Amino acid sequence: MSHHNTIFSQILKLVPRHEFEGLANQYHTGRKLRKMTRWSQFVALGLAQLSGRHSLRDIVSNINAQAHKLYHLGAVAISRSSLARVNEQQSYELYEKLCYKILSRCHGYAPKHSFKFNNKLMSLDSTTIDLCLSMFPWARFRHTKGAIKLHVGLDHQGYLPTFLRVTDGKVHDMTIARSLDLPTASIVVFDRGYAAYDWFNTLNSKGIFFVTRQKAKTAYTVVERKSVNKKQGLTCDQTIRINGQIARKCPINLRRIGFRDPETGKLYTFLTNHFSLSAMTIARIYQSRWQIELFFKWIKQNLKIRTFLGTSKNAVLTQIWIAMCVYLILSYLKFVNKLGFSMQRILRLLQLNLFERRDIVALLKPPLPLEDETIYQRSLSFC
Repeated sequence: MSHHNTIFSQILKLVPRHEFEGLANQYHTGRKLRKMTRWSQFVALGLAQLSGRHSLRDIVSNINAQAHKLYHLGAVAISRSSLARVNEQQSYELYEKLCYKILSRCHGYAPKHSFKFNNKLMSLDSTTIDLCLSMFPWARFRHTKGAIKLHVGLDHQGYLPTFLRVTDGKVHDMTIARSLDLPTASIVVFDRGYAAYDWFNTLNSKGIFFVTRQKAKTAYTVVERKSVNKKQGLTCDQTIRINGQIARKCPINLRRIGFRDPETGKLYTFLTNHFSLSAMTIARIYQSRWQIELFFKWIKQNLKIRTFLGTSKNAVLTQIWIAMCVYLILSYLKFVNKLGFSMQRILRLLQLNLFERRDIVALLKPPLPLEDETIYQRSLSFC
């Protein structure tokens, strides 16, 4: 019988230790850590994300209960006070950089998006994470409320968060959008919260395509009309120019597409600067924007980014960036092993077997039962 390290140990091997230690040295501040290490911090908080631990005491108890297995994890026994101190004092930027390193590995295995065009397709949005103002005074959002915002650009190739920004809750979405360096010829889809006509002109001048919904009461002139297939739910396909005071901010032609949802009967009006794709494809592109809402829902339900283990800004950001690292590791496992089931099922399988000594590939891709294997072999003989 072949020997295997624990499932958790095999997960951690997906993070190159030499790269991690290089980043740990780069972003270390203050005096040298004696017993506690940044790797032990990552192991502890990564375990908290995978196993659903809710407090520092819970994490430390779980880690120390597996003391005889810590050697294989490369970690050491930790105390609650040491973990809390490192979370507060050592920079979260280590995990931000680590997140992008894991992301670059994921890109090589991520499946393509479902559309026929080859342009990169991205959805842009943000989600607000509420905080108690009395416990997180640095995150003032309103007079009696605290909050932070997670801004995400979701690449539809594998639904990976290709860029992430964590800001105060008061930072407007457009402030982040204007600072982004988006790839030329990419298609970016976003809701009306990003509908700034001067930004539309900037994107167009950079060769970036966008798809969004038209704001109500927008004044425009129709330059050209095209026929549409009303059986598909399309109501119009027009070339327009913006009128009024905002016309000088957006002096370019835009494409206006109307679509009525056959299930709900709701009418949607889209604006884009892409004139080559069919009107139905534009409607489907905006429909695919829902994937970023599903991404936000998934990380809030399955990862620990709504309740926090520390109250300082650095501790909060450390926890969020490690949560993103865990999400990318799960994505990498799904892509490499070509798993057809959901990320939630992968997470549940790992949660139940974190300290079991078995092959992680066999866990995620169990062999066919004997009967199914016989049927499968017979089917091959007829091919």
